Amino acid sequence: MGAGHAHKLYREGRSPVHTLPPHCKIAAVFCFVLVVVSTPREAVWAFGAYAVLLAGVAAAARIPAGYVLRRLLIEIPFVAFAVLMPFIAEGPRVEALGMSLSESGLWSAWNILAKGTLGVAASVLLASTTELRALLLGLQRLRMPSLLVQIASFMIRYGDVISDEMRRMRIARQSRGFEARGVRHWGVLASSAGALFIRSYERGERVHLAMVSRGYTGTMPVIDDVTASRTQWVYAAALPLTALAVCLTGWMLP
Repeated sequence: MGAGHAHKLYREGRSPVHTLPPHCKIAAVFCFVLVVVSTPREAVWAFGAYAVLLAGVAAAARIPAGYVLRRLLIEIPFVAFAVLMPFIAEGPRVEALGMSLSESGLWSAWNILAKGTLGVAASVLLASTTELRALLLGLQRLRMPSLLVQIASFMIRYGDVISDEMRRMRIARQSRGFEARGVRHWGVLASSAGALFIRSYERGERVHLAMVSRGYTGTMPVIDDVTASRTQWVYAAALPLTALAVCLTGWMLP
């Protein structure tokens, strides 16, 4: 994990959120999501308060609202599932806009949309203010199993390599006059996918042998160790602790 690797979600900046150690931000987002999930769905106002908290974090990080909203589009499949729930769920029915909707389905749809959107927004803010390499170092600092961190590291490093290999294969097909236009061409695409798998597998074997020849024993050396001061931990804990106060209030209020 010695070399950097930029990713499309990261937005370079020098805000107080950017400068926080990665493991502090990861722990804060994880605790925030747990608090959001634990909030009763009937406490509608609480989810509005969580949205305000995330908006405050985005403002402190100087992340434009449009930037976050565009990246929330990733949850569209979950939105589509939530929209169907009032129609397919059972239980007491209510009339709305001339349609008969399930009351429990409406609450379930709201629960999925509110909690899912807040969780995705928190993740987007984390990715927007933390480089991939720093995220991996943060996970390692939080004592995540070393094998999982290494797998994630290799996936990130060689994702671009495989994508570039796919691009070259596509160009090679096009240079030979091939263009997929229907089911009859699926065989060629399947053969290309098989060839890509074999090439990726062989590349992985070569990389592993090269690592072993250089002394790899199952763990990656830590070149840059990240530490956090007590002040930085307190600063990062402000988000989940405030959210926890909102959650407890939501449970206590009728």
